[in-house]
Amino acid sequence: MNRDALILLALTGWALAVPHYGSEFAVSMALTCLMYVALSSSWSLFCGTTRYLSLATAAFFGIGAYTSAIWLETTGWWGAIALGAAVAAVVAVVMGAAVLHLRGTYFAVLTFGMTELIRHAITYWEKQVTGTVGRVLTTVPERDTIYLTVLGLAVGAVATSILVRRSRFGLAMAGIGADEQRAQTLGVNTRLVKIAGFALTAAFAGAVGAAMSVRWTYIDPGTVFNPFIGFQTVLIALIGGAATLWGPLIAAVVFSLLAETLRLQAPQVYMMSLGLLLILCVLYLPGGLASLRWSTFSGWRDGMRQAWRDLVKPKAGKVAP
Repeated sequence: MNRDALILLALTGWALAVPHYGSEFAVSMALTCLMYVALSSSWSLFCGTTRYLSLATAAFFGIGAYTSAIWLETTGWWGAIALGAAVAAVVAVVMGAAVLHLRGTYFAVLTFGMTELIRHAITYWEKQVTGTVGRVLTTVPERDTIYLTVLGLAVGAVATSILVRRSRFGLAMAGIGADEQRAQTLGVNTRLVKIAGFALTAAFAGAVGAAMSVRWTYIDPGTVFNPFIGFQTVLIALIGGAATLWGPLIAAVVFSLLAETLRLQAPQVYMMSLGLLLILCVLYLPGGLASLRWSTFSGWRDGMRQAWRDLVKPKAGKVAP
């Protein structure tokens, strides 16, 4: 078993202990943390590798939440999770086929525009067809069921990242991120790879949305299609290190602690902290927080070596009487 798998196994064991030994507040905070671990890790799996900046996470999250709210009583808990992931993936395939030929600012703006289009379309449909906006959730699983489900999705997102990064599919996405035209000349079907990666990211976001929807007794488009969910996912991935495996997980933990500590007491300070961390990472840590461990370790190692040389050198030059 490789090092990444061992680390993931150890973190999973720690997370499993939270519902048994932690308070309700600790479980709630851990649940938010796991949600953003799953969202940011799955986002980085595609966007961090191919360098396509997607702002559609809120759309897939909201689609999964609405799918769960509508079909939970009919399909059951696991059926609603699977259906939320499937519907989000199908929407991602259609969306990706339409906009994945673009790149950079155009792709980012169009994915955000499509997110808003989906939100307003659902709002219009509910007003015109159902006569009300929003859904009341009457069937809600137990707290531990929700927690274990989101934990499983977070572990699945990280484990999928580990496997995909070492597969031909992951190498193809890395080739697209490095030089898409060169990848095409080497025989990579870039269009198919991009759509598949985009759909994989959407499936995780849809499943997380389906699982997290039951935290609210009432959901509406403004809640589950909230652009802040998508923006914070992108910020977490970029600040943690979108091209790395563990960066999004590290940043998700940091931001969850910041959110629970500052959002209610000082929301302006929380938003300022987000912006400040993003600016500092762009200027001084382009590889994200995940690159900090290597630079810190290297600096500590070099310092210890120099200290050892300074300590040993005088003794080595000392002449015995």
